[in-house]
Amino acid sequence: MKATGTYVKCSTAGEAFQAFVPAPLPPEPPLVLNETDQDLMEQANRSLGRLDGLTTLLPDSSVFLYGYVRKEALLSSQIEGTQSSFADLVLHESHLAPGVPIDDVQEVSNYVAAMNHGLRRIRKDGFPLSLRLIKEMHAVLMAKGRGSHQTPGEFRRSQNWIGGTRPGNAAYVPPPWEQVMDCMGNLEKFLHDQPRRTPVLVKAAMAHVQFETIHPFLDGNGRLGRLLTTLILCAEGALQEPLLYLSLYFKQHRQAYYELLQNVRLKGDWLAWLRFFLEGIRDTAQQAADTAKAILALFDKNRQKIETLGRQAGTVHRVHQLLQRKPILSIPLAAESLKVTAPTARSAVEALEKMKVVHEITGKRRDRLYAYAQYIKVLDEGTEPLPRP
Repeated sequence: MKATGTYVKCSTAGEAFQAFVPAPLPPEPPLVLNETDQDLMEQANRSLGRLDGLTTLLPDSSVFLYGYVRKEALLSSQIEGTQSSFADLVLHESHLAPGVPIDDVQEVSNYVAAMNHGLRRIRKDGFPLSLRLIKEMHAVLMAKGRGSHQTPGEFRRSQNWIGGTRPGNAAYVPPPWEQVMDCMGNLEKFLHDQPRRTPVLVKAAMAHVQFETIHPFLDGNGRLGRLLTTLILCAEGALQEPLLYLSLYFKQHRQAYYELLQNVRLKGDWLAWLRFFLEGIRDTAQQAADTAKAILALFDKNRQKIETLGRQAGTVHRVHQLLQRKPILSIPLAAESLKVTAPTARSAVEALEKMKVVHEITGKRRDRLYAYAQYIKVLDEGTEPLPRP
């Protein structure tokens, strides 16, 4: 095995260093998958297919997307060091609690917006998965909060690095900025199956490494690279909805993740990375399917409880449906969203509280908030913030 690119000599502030320029994809010679690798690919494809099939059974897939996209956003941002929780994000988006860690939550909220923007452009506007779309998504990702001054939506025009305090002592130095456009142009051709067709899971695995290796932006590369994986799966028709969140797998195995990326660059070890990636797809798709089933079962169980209420059931059902999109809400928010009076909303929420479907979380007499705790608990699994380094 040999390095998948070349080193070029550079200098900044009088200090010499070497930057890595990756060779275009796909790798030459082509990867040869043995029988075990083929079996793993088949397992990953089957898991993905089962997860995708679930979306046709969901009564309202947008409800599930609410949680899944936010969970992916939260996990991806945590890998970058944010400390916000799922509940923080819900409170922030509903304008219910000004005290949550605003910079952290803003990053997560931007990620949700970037994912939605990319999917909308591909599906509604017929846009190809292109450099223009990647830049647009980066502009959305970095629009507010930390990093918003780091030229959102524009490829970098200065040197960046990973680890260390400067390029000279960094763990990894991406290509010089003058070569970023050529590198990204080659990546775009690969995404469009030039010079040859690449199976979708192999394409997603390789594109992720290449994007992280090029590190084309001054900030937000990690989040956008993880987002790109889901977008490729959706753009290629492997998933109808972005229900797969690999960030949980990367978070749980982050040391191996970084080592495998580096081993592709230094040794050309694509197979080890591909196996890691396919195992992640297989396991994460299965976990996502199990989570979707658990949420469906929870909603159904609570729906059956509500049906015992008689005349009041109609309004309570509507509040329950609202909670599926906004798992933490206030009486005014419920009244406004459902276009009912505050007393009607209060009566419905209190009925849900008596049935232990929601519980009040502030302990105050005024400005009270009610949480759909069992739902949040399912979505929260694995999203405990990482300890600060």
